[in-house]
Amino acid sequence: MEEFVGKIWHNFVTDKAGGHFPDAAVTLKEVEKTAGILFRAFGGDSGLKVASATAETHNARRTLLQRIAGSNEKAMLARLDAETLRLPTEIAAFPEKSLNRDLYLWLAALAACDESPDLPWHLRNQQATLATLRLFPGLRPRYERLVEAHIAQRIAPDSMTADEAAQEIFLRQALRAPGSAERMPLLARREARPPQPIPLWLMASVAGAATPVVDQDGELPPEGSGSDPAKPQAHKAEQVETPKNDSPFLIMFRAESLLSWGEYVRVNRAFDEDPDPNAGDAAKDMDRLSLMRDGQTSVSRVKFDLDLPSASEDDTPVGPGIPLPEWDYRKGLLLDDHCRVQPLIARDAGAAELPENLKKTAHRLRQQFAALAPARRWLKAQPDGPELDIDNCVRNIADRASGQTPDQGAYLAQSRCERDMACLLLADLSLSTDAWVSNTHRIIDVIRESLLLFAEAMSATGDRFGLYGFSSLKRQNVRFHLVKDFSSRYDATARGRILALKPGYYTRMGAALRQASRILVEQPASRRLLLLISDGKPNDLDLYDSRYGIEDTRMAIHEARALGLQPFCVTIDREAGAYLPYLFGPGGFTVIRRPEDLPARLPLLYAQLTRQ
Repeated sequence: MEEFVGKIWHNFVTDKAGGHFPDAAVTLKEVEKTAGILFRAFGGDSGLKVASATAETHNARRTLLQRIAGSNEKAMLARLDAETLRLPTEIAAFPEKSLNRDLYLWLAALAACDESPDLPWHLRNQQATLATLRLFPGLRPRYERLVEAHIAQRIAPDSMTADEAAQEIFLRQALRAPGSAERMPLLARREARPPQPIPLWLMASVAGAATPVVDQDGELPPEGSGSDPAKPQAHKAEQVETPKNDSPFLIMFRAESLLSWGEYVRVNRAFDEDPDPNAGDAAKDMDRLSLMRDGQTSVSRVKFDLDLPSASEDDTPVGPGIPLPEWDYRKGLLLDDHCRVQPLIARDAGAAELPENLKKTAHRLRQQFAALAPARRWLKAQPDGPELDIDNCVRNIADRASGQTPDQGAYLAQSRCERDMACLLLADLSLSTDAWVSNTHRIIDVIRESLLLFAEAMSATGDRFGLYGFSSLKRQNVRFHLVKDFSSRYDATARGRILALKPGYYTRMGAALRQASRILVEQPASRRLLLLISDGKPNDLDLYDSRYGIEDTRMAIHEARALGLQPFCVTIDREAGAYLPYLFGPGGFTVIRRPEDLPARLPLLYAQLTRQ
């Protein structure tokens, strides 16, 4: 009974306190695609991704009912940094759903026009607002409605102290007439509260926040696989020094006087493989995550990388490795010989027949693709040939009878219709392909079946093709697996290598694409297709897991197009819409929603891409 009454009271007082309207809430998931398109269409950096913002305590003045209800203590405001546009996970600030949706779109437009990030918070947002309304005047009615709806919810200056009221009046003027408020009044009293948050503005940058923690060799820990459909909650982070605790059992204060406390735990997150199942729940209750170095160097640790197979169990290296460049978008520079690609060939991969469950599908595909094979056709009106062209003979006689000179030949000739195609299929073999897509199949199983059916279909067309796979373990170990090159036939040996493919490591996509482009550009064909199969975004154990990897992959794709190649990506990553349009363009990729459909759809997709 006590819990029932408490729940009723909580709902009642929270509703009366205002500032939150759950019935009219709009989530970021609903508008993420629209906001991203709007942000880029309005001139925003196309390399930025849209993600959730963090909820932070603002310490601003609240109404009596809000204090009683314990609501409005935190605000989730938009933020723009070098890699991400962070928008609130949910907006329920207004009683009308249309206003909450308009706020998302306004924030996307405002971020696209933000060109003065170094100005003070209030001047930066006024300048961005002026630029947005000047470039896109159609947004002015929506902006004015949002401003009046927001101001109606703010605490009136009459109920504030003089210095707080002066700031409130200043901010209202800045919202209603952006650009007219220049010098923000200062708070005269130490106990004065900061102004209430403004959801229509971008949040001010916090010095020292979100500082990446770099390992001793200058590389960052990974963020995880790009194919994970669950989006982790964003957190505000800082880098701090290791606390000194020479006497851990000596307490120099009265423990009962503590209202809150933080716990320091020495955990090597850069190398630990087993995640703490309770870490995520604990992080949700923390306003800020503090990360630090422990002062130990990498060489002082005894570390065994269990992912690396021994030389006797690993695939056989082919040659000493190939140095390749990598694009550093921060410097705007192509770093020469920054990566090393190691070609590999499967060890002890014997000859193999096509699996029984694929034979029926392979037979059907071979019959369908046989129509694409080169064939002879008759050419009419030729000057010479083995047979007469009766139609043109009659036409020529009629032309002479009418006094005209015939201008067409009278013979038929045969010509071989060549497709002149070359295709290189590059498969992502990263560790994320070890995930299960059904009770019987993993992603790597789906990729193997796709390669087998694709090769069966290609062998029926007569087109030249090569099959390769890749994974990586930092920039000096990009593993490039040879399955079938352009000079060899597709036979039982190639099938054995396909069946021997196994998942491992990460996805340094740019280096693999550059090596594939080098191989494909050497093929004498008028059309050359570079087909990539992937299950996630570019990532590795270092900076490659951030925007760095996206930009390097994008540059590698531009380089391939400059060589006359046609890159195309086939992915099973459901989150691919967030980054593949930026990498391959709107028509340069396709998403297979059901991974188990990939084997049958891949050959048909090739037929579409190579249609004359």
